[in-house]
Amino acid sequence: MDPAEGNQMHVDRIDREILFHLSQDGRLTNVELAKRVGLTPPPCLRRVKRLEEAGVISGYRAVIDPVALGRGLEVLVDVEVSATDRKTFEEFEETVSSYEEVVEFRRLFGRPDYFIRVAVADHAAYEAFLTGKLSGLPCVLRLESHLTMKDIKTNP
Repeated sequence: MDPAEGNQMHVDRIDREILFHLSQDGRLTNVELAKRVGLTPPPCLRRVKRLEEAGVISGYRAVIDPVALGRGLEVLVDVEVSATDRKTFEEFEETVSSYEEVVEFRRLFGRPDYFIRVAVADHAAYEAFLTGKLSGLPCVLRLESHLTMKDIKTNP
């Protein structure tokens, strides 16, 4: 099902349970998943396949611990740009998207223009990223950094 069509798939209670369990552990076997949602394995597998084909389940991935990779400092950055033409926006987005430190990048309605989530080793690495890459881009008007005090809820 193409999400652009605006059609939504009907998801019942059992489908929601399947989605819950798979979101908690995407490596569950079909047998274990079926047991948890109260089905036998064949109908459970059919439901999972239907959810995948409809695009409700868009993939499976590993959740990586950033601290284990030496990227324990996460900074949220609001960015305002001075660009008004499409070419400048596209160049800015392509450049920022290419930075390894950027783990999430969104264009917003209103202000700020962009939201960037950056993961680096420490404050010195963030300063190097900010001064060496982000603030040097020609259309950047204003940057505001937000350091996380406490991570309360994060969905992978």
